[in-house]
Amino acid sequence: MVEIKPVVLFDGVCNFCDKSVQFMIQHDPEGYFMYASLQSDSGQEILKKYGISTEIIDTIVLVENDRAYIQSTAALRIARKLNRLWSLLYIFIIVPPFIRNSVYRFVARNRYKWFGKKDSCMLPDPEIRSRFLS
Repeated sequence: MVEIKPVVLFDGVCNFCDKSVQFMIQHDPEGYFMYASLQSDSGQEILKKYGISTEIIDTIVLVENDRAYIQSTAALRIARKLNRLWSLLYIFIIVPPFIRNSVYRFVARNRYKWFGKKDSCMLPDPEIRSRFLS
């Protein structure tokens, strides 16, 4: 049986999202997650498969165990798998989603203004390229 790794979809032109993915990779030394930008062909196929609008770029998406999670739930489920004390952030899953997602959407709406954006998606370094879907 082929193991299907969890996939994190992110906004590939967002500087904040790019730094967040680099942070996740640094704190996921076992390589639990794979990554793809929302704008990539792989990202678009995954969005379609799980019935998520392909126009969406203001959220992180986690596909894990054949289930898709978005916004704060995705972020907290990702944190749960990171090393060091980062996994403790998962405790915030007890906060009702309407509160967590309100904060998440506020940051998402302002991410370009606060952190800027790039003209194109990042190209991963050769040593981590294998963790990105083509």
